[in-house]
Amino acid sequence: MKYRTLGNTDLKLSAVTFGAWATGGWMWGGTEQNNSVDAIRAAFDHGVTSIDTAPVYGQGLSEKIVGEAISSIPREKLQILTKFGLRWDTDKGHFRFASVDNDGNPIDVHEYAAKESIIRECEQSLRRLDTDYIDLYQIHWPDPTTPIEETMEAVSRLKEQGKVREAAVCNYNVEQMKESDNYINIASNQVPYSMLRRDIEEDIVPYCVEHGKGILAYSPLQRGLLTGKMEAGQDFAEGDARPESPYYSDENIRRTNAFLDNIRPIAEKHDATLAQLTIQWTIQQPGITIALVGARNVEQATQNAGAADIELTEEEITAINSELDKLELDLS
Repeated sequence: MKYRTLGNTDLKLSAVTFGAWATGGWMWGGTEQNNSVDAIRAAFDHGVTSIDTAPVYGQGLSEKIVGEAISSIPREKLQILTKFGLRWDTDKGHFRFASVDNDGNPIDVHEYAAKESIIRECEQSLRRLDTDYIDLYQIHWPDPTTPIEETMEAVSRLKEQGKVREAAVCNYNVEQMKESDNYINIASNQVPYSMLRRDIEEDIVPYCVEHGKGILAYSPLQRGLLTGKMEAGQDFAEGDARPESPYYSDENIRRTNAFLDNIRPIAEKHDATLAQLTIQWTIQQPGITIALVGARNVEQATQNAGAADIELTEEEITAINSELDKLELDLS
């Protein structure tokens, strides 16, 4: 495993970080708790020391499962990353979308990052995770109803109290990052990034590189699409949100698989799976600090961790990028 310092902090994270969205089951068609606990522990056994979760993932379930999984691991050997600012239990803030919980009950998700809400969320996360502090505390999405100053001052208070080591943002644009830095040191920005989604290369990556900010790439496997294991007519479980995205149309799955077939020889040269090749490509991209990768079982967790053992040459990355330039997806 490779370990990387996050931005201008002294926080070190594993280059492959366990992404625990699917662990909560929400929007992934459910979860199996024992499998998830075993997956997290297997990842740690293979060098993955960092785990990223959020309260909204399963409405607290993901954090509880992470808390159970890490209960037998010395806390100082782990870096726990969680979030705040997406509430499903209040109508305050900005309405983001309607959904259902794991039991099929309707919920409305709101972006809300007012001071009292952040303090409350932090206490709840600490309790669910069964820990005294959070290594990286990230606002999940921008809240247009709360001044950034108020949000960041609340996180500053939590840092002063020792409940949070470092502050970060997710899904922020450059202007929002600049403003946040006026009130607290922002360690990183967690944003979607994959072979199929590279828009952050235009502005966020250059800004973060210039200003010493880390980038946490989420969905590097495009929620499974870049594993090569999906087929046209894919059968998704009830409650899985992927069919609602154009990335998972039958035609886009076919086009993506054709691209993957073209780069498969590179994976085979490294005795790696396509997923491992994709993960390693991600963490070798300029400005990318770590890749957040989910796993539903021990086998997936072990394979994901193994991606860090690959080292792609410049020629191989160029060859992959050349194939990417030919790939056209219909995202309309």
